[in-house]
Amino acid sequence: MNPRYSMINDNYRSLEEVQRALKDNGLESSNLIVGIDFTKSNEWTGRVSFGGRSLHAIGQEQNPYEKALTIIGTTLSPFDDDNLIPCFGFGDSTTHDKQVFSFYSENRPCDGMEEALARYRAILPHVRLAGPTSFAPIINAAVDIVEESGGQYHVLFIIADGQIEGPQERATVDAIVNASYYPLSIVLVGVGDGPFSMMKEFDDNLPERTFDNFQFINFTEIMQSRLLPQEKEAKFALGALMEIPLQYKATVKLGILGTRRGQSPGVRPRPPPPRVLQMDGLGYGPSPGSPQTPSFTHMDSQKYGRSNNPQAPSSIYSEDAECPVCLLDKKDTAFNCGHQTCQYCAQALTNCPICRQPISRRIRLY
Repeated sequence: MNPRYSMINDNYRSLEEVQRALKDNGLESSNLIVGIDFTKSNEWTGRVSFGGRSLHAIGQEQNPYEKALTIIGTTLSPFDDDNLIPCFGFGDSTTHDKQVFSFYSENRPCDGMEEALARYRAILPHVRLAGPTSFAPIINAAVDIVEESGGQYHVLFIIADGQIEGPQERATVDAIVNASYYPLSIVLVGVGDGPFSMMKEFDDNLPERTFDNFQFINFTEIMQSRLLPQEKEAKFALGALMEIPLQYKATVKLGILGTRRGQSPGVRPRPPPPRVLQMDGLGYGPSPGSPQTPSFTHMDSQKYGRSNNPQAPSSIYSEDAECPVCLLDKKDTAFNCGHQTCQYCAQALTNCPICRQPISRRIRLY
């Protein structure tokens, strides 16, 4: 193997050392894409690792999503020529497991990681966490970006909190395999308490890919280790990026770098949630390049389901009609026991959330 394109040794103590190692091992430029998990499970998967708070809680210290974005942005910014970062959310009440939404209207990318972080904070109070979890939509959206760029090399960073199962697992596997025909590396960052076993499976056991295009890194495990803060950052950045030089070489060797395939999934990202668009129209959204976060009234953040100390969304639907799992969508699916949820939660459940009976039958009501 050409030593200029190889995995990087795990012996660095700062982000600057990781950057030098990436350059020394063959990475010359890359384009970033970011996907953020807005599924409902973020409300409880920080019970152990984030002091019982939602993983999306905004406060004086950065939440796991903000921290991971900051480290990745700092490490890879020297390799991103135009500093434009397409950013997407998935798993909320507007996208579920089928679509993604762009951080800005008309799919405008964020101008650098500072703007991406500011926009994330601006969007957060107005996103309704939902589900189920699937990585297929964000992977397919990234493939479309690569194809539209003429086959430029991209790195997709997905930050997410846990497991997927059922049809969402199959869709994700298919998307990862299809993405291996494009010059795209996928880095999945696990935040929160997990479990992460399926993410590790994606990393290790998908032999039908044309090259190993997927890397999983457990952010929580590294941040809870007994290392100095700068050493934790370096270890996380290295773990997330150490396979990228080798993956870049694979795209060159396969002849897929700098070429169009003439086909792609054709994903059309949704615009940001309606309340975000309304705030943008009133001039409250962050201007390009501005790290400032707009302020929202307590009434607004309660009404639209998020606050600086996130709680369950207020009941704007009648209690009898809303799904008891996500508290967002209407009940439209019944189980063999007679209890009901929405179709999206029904797909992810194996036991009734009310009586805990095993689910053997799902019936769409309308």
